[in-house]
Amino acid sequence: MSGGDIAALIAAGAFLMLVIVLCIPIYRLRHTVDAATRTINDMNERSAPLLSGLGTTVDNVNVALTQVHTSLDEVNTQLVRVDAITSHASAITANVANLTTVVTSAAASPLVKVAAFGYGVRKAAAQRRKADEEAQVRAEVKEKRKLARRR
Repeated sequence: MSGGDIAALIAAGAFLMLVIVLCIPIYRLRHTVDAATRTINDMNERSAPLLSGLGTTVDNVNVALTQVHTSLDEVNTQLVRVDAITSHASAITANVANLTTVVTSAAASPLVKVAAFGYGVRKAAAQRRKADEEAQVRAEVKEKRKLARRR
């Protein structure tokens, strides 16, 4: 055996030791990879029912949203009808207000004339009474003066 052969044997032994030392972490790493694989498989098995349930839930929500949309369409239709009724009621109110104004002006004009006539008659009657009273007082004063002169 020559020196080169011995060096080759030493190198082969060192390489064998390196392989043995590296086998231990690789073996442990294999267990870690197996555990991760099992966890992933469990998650797949558990998530499949959740995802199918999620699909059912989304379908139910879509049905509910469709019903809400239909209800809102019906509400909007009713609001259009209420708006029409409100506009008609507003027009009727305006017509009644106009009619009230016409009736008030038609009835008030003669009433104002009658009231003014009545006021004029009262004032004229009061002046007439006052004039009659003054004439009577003058006549009495005149009589008293005549009587006073004769005495």
